[in-house]
Amino acid sequence: MELRHLRYFTAVAAEGSFNRAAQRLHLTQPALSRQIRDLEEELGVPLFVRGNNAITLTAAGEIFFEEAREILARATHAVERVRGEAGGGTLRVGYAPSLTAGILPAVLEKFCGQTQRVRVELADLSTVEMLEQAGQGRLDLVLTVRLDRPGERALQWTEVRRLPLVAVMPRTHPLARLRRIPPQRLKGEAFAGYARAEYPEFWVQLRAAFKPFGFVPRAGVMADGISSLLAALQAGQDVAALPVSVTPLLPPSLVFRAFSPALPPISVVAGVPTAQPHPYAEKFIALLREAARGAAVKSRESRVERQTAEG
Repeated sequence: MELRHLRYFTAVAAEGSFNRAAQRLHLTQPALSRQIRDLEEELGVPLFVRGNNAITLTAAGEIFFEEAREILARATHAVERVRGEAGGGTLRVGYAPSLTAGILPAVLEKFCGQTQRVRVELADLSTVEMLEQAGQGRLDLVLTVRLDRPGERALQWTEVRRLPLVAVMPRTHPLARLRRIPPQRLKGEAFAGYARAEYPEFWVQLRAAFKPFGFVPRAGVMADGISSLLAALQAGQDVAALPVSVTPLLPPSLVFRAFSPALPPISVVAGVPTAQPHPYAEKFIALLREAARGAAVKSRESRVERQTAEG
């Protein structure tokens, strides 16, 4: 048995799927399945109950999962000590691209320039996945939208930025001819959004935003991330209420419009595990907040320039 077998096993156990684990590990699914079968044969016990659509840990698998995580953590710590990087090592960051667009590349460049001994690992994850992995000690920092859920209570939270919501729709949509969208005009429209199971906060905040206007947004196409959400918007006539940070990601066939009156902004927060905070997490958060302030100033200046040109 080698450490890689433990990494493969913990990835499958954490993801609950051979396919997702294989993608994360950059392996093919058959190759990963063979490695897990070899491990089960060596141990002499099954580690997973394999169903049609999902897999679960056996009782032996639950025990082995706990032990394997401890072994991998000790191995990582040993490597960092040998390299003299106990104060640095790797900063593992879970994030949502739609919430960090426009600031994350600059922050990475600045952080890596100032802290050359610390390597940053980025993971594009859903909110649920971030909280699960942070709780398992596999992430040092998460960037998401906060709700009051059990998994969040083990993290210390700092607000990074506030993002106005804008209406996003195909250029051919009848409402696209308007310069600003009254929220009540979206009553009866189908809203494209993120999958409820993986992004529960999206629909909670959407309902709260439109409640003062007398309706509950009607769910349309569901997507597993920003790329598939934008593709779904291009393919149909749904609308979406998304943070303004997504606008640089929009293809030419989609447009965005400000709401009038404005909807409550989205609060983007950074969470750090309280039990074992990474020594460089706070530095990364400080750079995020600095970049967010700069982006907000540029956005305000851009709006003033547009209003001046239009007036």
